[in-house]
Amino acid sequence: MTLKVERAIGANVLSIEIGKVARQAAGSAIVRYGDTVVLGTVVRAAPREGVDFFPLTVDYREKMSAAGKFPGGFFKREGRPTMKEVLSARMIDRPMRPLFPEGFNDEVQIQVMVLAADLQNDPDVIGMVSAAAAVAVSPIPFNGPFAGVRVGRVDGKYVINPTQAQLEYSDMDLIVAGHMKAVTMIELGGRELSEDEVADAIEFGHQNGVIPICEMLAELEKQAGQPKEWERPERPTALLDELKSRYLADLRAAKRIVRKQERNDAVKAIYERAVAELCPETDPNPKYEPGAVKAALGTIEEHLVRDMILSEGLRPDGRRLDEVRAISGEVGWLPRVHGSSLFTRGETQAMVVCTLGTSRDEQIVDEMLMEYSKKFMLHYNFPPFSVGEVRRIGSPGRREIGHGALAERSLEAVLPKPDDFPYTIRIVSDILESNGSSSMASVCGGSLALMDAGVPITAQVAGISIGMVLGDDGRYKLLADIIGEEDHFGDMDFKVSGTRKGITGVQLDIKATGLPHPIMREALVLARKCRLKILDIMDRVIDKPRPAISEHAPRLLTLKINPEKIGKLIGPGGKSIKAIQTETGATIDIEDDGTVFIACQDAKGAERARDLVERITEDVQIGRVYEGRVASIKDFGAFIEIAEGTDGLCHVSELADSFVKNVTDVVKIGDIVKVKVIAIDEQGRVKLSRKAVLKEEAAGRR
Repeated sequence: MTLKVERAIGANVLSIEIGKVARQAAGSAIVRYGDTVVLGTVVRAAPREGVDFFPLTVDYREKMSAAGKFPGGFFKREGRPTMKEVLSARMIDRPMRPLFPEGFNDEVQIQVMVLAADLQNDPDVIGMVSAAAAVAVSPIPFNGPFAGVRVGRVDGKYVINPTQAQLEYSDMDLIVAGHMKAVTMIELGGRELSEDEVADAIEFGHQNGVIPICEMLAELEKQAGQPKEWERPERPTALLDELKSRYLADLRAAKRIVRKQERNDAVKAIYERAVAELCPETDPNPKYEPGAVKAALGTIEEHLVRDMILSEGLRPDGRRLDEVRAISGEVGWLPRVHGSSLFTRGETQAMVVCTLGTSRDEQIVDEMLMEYSKKFMLHYNFPPFSVGEVRRIGSPGRREIGHGALAERSLEAVLPKPDDFPYTIRIVSDILESNGSSSMASVCGGSLALMDAGVPITAQVAGISIGMVLGDDGRYKLLADIIGEEDHFGDMDFKVSGTRKGITGVQLDIKATGLPHPIMREALVLARKCRLKILDIMDRVIDKPRPAISEHAPRLLTLKINPEKIGKLIGPGGKSIKAIQTETGATIDIEDDGTVFIACQDAKGAERARDLVERITEDVQIGRVYEGRVASIKDFGAFIEIAEGTDGLCHVSELADSFVKNVTDVVKIGDIVKVKVIAIDEQGRVKLSRKAVLKEEAAGRR
């Protein structure tokens, strides 16, 4: 049976259809918005033995054929997911995960495929709706419906699902996801927005996008009539009661230890003692399984931490609820690199390095919607030693890619325009120690490293993470600068970054069923208060960009030439440009519009290359002195090449400041001489004078 619902959302009609394709999946839906069409599917498998978590997998793919394009590269088929696909998959996963019921551990796999793309409506949020629709009409238990939309602001007006063209003029790119009553996920990149502007945009997206789409999904779910198939497992109350009576007091004492490693060691010892006492190796038929004991202790530990925060206002590391951890920073601590910083907040430490490059270092990104080059990149690494663990070391995972993208988005708003600072910029953040908020430490360290590298950013940027513990009775506590345990056992990780002027990046992850708008506004106010404190400390480390870039960074000069002179600059077979590069050691890149980029490790080499480029491409100017090569000699004078393909006559009377009988008495073919342009006749013939240069030099010596 085919079912379809439609409704105007933003500037287009959103259409959701089920029952037409992928009918062997547990649920599937085709969503169309404009001429962009996305398929969402979900399947379910029995839980794996011993799994005590919810194994949800979300895969999002943009097929190049959807946009009428071939995949780039040698192999003409899609391979590993692109960064955009990884980030889109995370964007779908994060708001959906907390809406599956607690205790549901079946394997669930969601696949989202872009089937057609109109190149104006980004399919990522449409893919989120297709995933939500597939789960809604499936027998899989889910506390939905939920949906997501993109919000922009053009000419001061909020826009639901802005087009790519509209986003070019928008001062924000906001994605809001949630259900009927509250928001469950936020992604924002903005140009120093106020807290009220961000909160208003979120509410606008929820009211005018999320709620209407949820109403469509509720209608579709009702028409499909698919009952949800799952029975909640019984809680092991007897085991919980026994563990509480024997170990709760010890756990409470361990949780009051301030330092992370000591606290973790104490808690670990309690777990090991409980397993040894309740599941002795000498007993062939123990009363409880070790896995069940550890899982039950985990539940007790979670409730204990939450209760200590809610009832006593006591955090695991002993701080006040609104207190930021101790912060220190250092810049320029690494030799040779172009810019470096070491940012430490409590037991989280980020080592950040900034590297400056040329246009050849830009990253070419070939995506379904467009192909473009990136002049700014931030890469985040999370080695296992940062948390004292041993695990497999491989390529960056989804979490590392996501954290890097958030930090990159947070810093983009303060970067100089390419015309003012044409360097390609790469930041690498390596987390050396971690106890929560490492992505926000990367933002702070990245801002310091940019200033240390001499990048003229418009303002310092800092980031902070706000947590929350929400009680069953509606009580809640907001926590500033959360640590790992508060993230793990709490209900929210609300990352906010920005300058003194406003917000540049937001990412909200929530484990509760949603974040009500009043609490969201309160969290934004607390984030600003903490951000200003951090900025004060960062400004004491370095308060403005260094006046010059590192001596180890390439010197990059930019000039504009007449596009018609590009061929002349390159020369036959690249002869002219290769000669300049060989002589100066510079690298020269030319854009179609006549922009010339010159990069060289030596400032003198860069300046020499610029002079040579100007000599070749500039029109000859009367009164200017040129350095030229004697190309030929006649009885009446010498022809001197003052630019590639341009020469002039220096008459015998203009060769010296005294009488010259023979031209060869003064110059020979191949000599390099300085001459001044004294005239250009109607036919474009250039007249030169060496005598005029000699007189000017003599006058200068006097």
